[in-house]
Amino acid sequence: MREPGHLDWLPEASTDEIEDYLHELPREHRREWPWDWRVWARPAQLPPAGDWRIWLVMAGRGFGKTRAGAEWVSALAEGNPDARIALVGANLGEARSVMVEGESGLLSIGAPWRRPVFEPSLRRLTWSGGAQATLYSAAEPEALRGPQHSHAWCDEIAKWDNASGRAVAAWDNLMMGLRLGTDPRVLASTTPRAVPLLTRLLGEDRVAVTKGSTFDNSANLPDRFVETMRATYGGTLLGRQELDGEMIADIEGALWTRALLESCREDAAPDMVRVVVAVDPPASAGGDACGIVVAGLAADGTAHVLADASIANAGPERWARTVAATAEAWQADRVVAEANQGGAMVGAVLRAAQLSLPLRLVHASRGKTARAEPVAALYEAGRVRHTGTFPALEDELCGLVAGGSYQGPGRSPDRADALVWALTELMLGKAAEPRVRIT
Repeated sequence: MREPGHLDWLPEASTDEIEDYLHELPREHRREWPWDWRVWARPAQLPPAGDWRIWLVMAGRGFGKTRAGAEWVSALAEGNPDARIALVGANLGEARSVMVEGESGLLSIGAPWRRPVFEPSLRRLTWSGGAQATLYSAAEPEALRGPQHSHAWCDEIAKWDNASGRAVAAWDNLMMGLRLGTDPRVLASTTPRAVPLLTRLLGEDRVAVTKGSTFDNSANLPDRFVETMRATYGGTLLGRQELDGEMIADIEGALWTRALLESCREDAAPDMVRVVVAVDPPASAGGDACGIVVAGLAADGTAHVLADASIANAGPERWARTVAATAEAWQADRVVAEANQGGAMVGAVLRAAQLSLPLRLVHASRGKTARAEPVAALYEAGRVRHTGTFPALEDELCGLVAGGSYQGPGRSPDRADALVWALTELMLGKAAEPRVRIT
């Protein structure tokens, strides 16, 4: 009979071998079998060997990072009655909804008869053996100054608030209090982003790094989700980061950084007082894309990027129809189009597509990067929001380098240029003042 704790043979075992093994197990072991994480986990979801102090799981969304973290904490708590574990999320709401009550959280995994008791008012979980875990918010670093722990699970550390150094302060306070027991350890799970805390950890000693992609866990994800992710984000820099789990370093001198774009993200936009569609026409039908970006101005003076309707490999008639349809769909007040590549032809093409809205033709007297600099300053000032995620557009923005050439994907930042024209019209032009919009 095989030893119950030695399961290295399972991946290569046949169905008959597994059934024979289960039949030989004592009743109490058969009862535990469905809940044994070592049976079901992929190797990358299990703690690595070695004398590490920090286990950094840096992988794409849907990889199974939360499940790995919850199972690691559960095993610690069940095996060590004296364990005092810190559970640190970006905020308390996420710590509770993801790490504790989520589909892969501590209250959902492991044998039901061994799950901990959760006391929300105390932010505390208690296991029957005596081990405890307490929830903390990385947005409140001072709450981690003083408490002592033997272990910690820190979730989505690249998402922690970096304003005023809060993320690094929260981490440092946690580590200074990690002094209980004989072998204090931390699991940090995250989708990679080039933020100061994550960059620092990758350069420290005794850090074991596990990398992986969303698609490593395809067997447990809906086929439609996997297909959509590949089709929408495959090959983009955002996809490499969020799906493939690759650390995308910001280009030195770039006007936009990943962290800046993440900080301006919103789920829904307020009502707009003015909406424009900006167009950067392609020089030829078989060349660059036609950049088409929709942006709006809210009553509080903030601008909101609403849609990227850009189209590639399109002749004048096709991209003009796309502009007209986009303007109609968003009830735009004006279309702004760069006329450098076609002069009067651009206006003629758009009007031929039955575009009846006011049309403003703009002429570029400076390079794309120079035009983008004042718009990037609006982002830095917190005056621009992105309603959703625009991977291709954002990849181009992160490729615009101050005083230098374009270093992003493709030959030209057509989408980014359209965005610059839109926000210039809304925020930096003569028509930038909010007015009442009648729809």
